[in-house]
Amino acid sequence: MSDRPQLSLLCGFLALLAVIFAVSYAVGSAVGPGAPGTQRTETETETGTGTGTGTHEGDMGDMHSGDPGR
Repeated sequence: MSDRPQLSLLCGFLALLAVIFAVSYAVGSAVGPGAPGTQRTETETETGTGTGTGTHEGDMGDMHSGDPGR
C-alpha cells in the first residue's frame, strides 16, 4: 500500500485546521473581548500609587452587609 494517499490526507487535514484557526482568530479579533472589563484601561495599574480602599469599579463591595437598601 502506498503512503501517498495517507500523506495527502494528513496534509489536507492540517491545512483545514490551519484555515479554521485563522478564521476563528480573525473573527475573535474583530469582535473584541468576551465580557465587559476584560480590557485594561489607562486608569488601571498594577502598582497603584494613590490612596484608596483597594476596590475596583467592578467589585461587588460588601454583598453580605445586611443592608437591603444598598
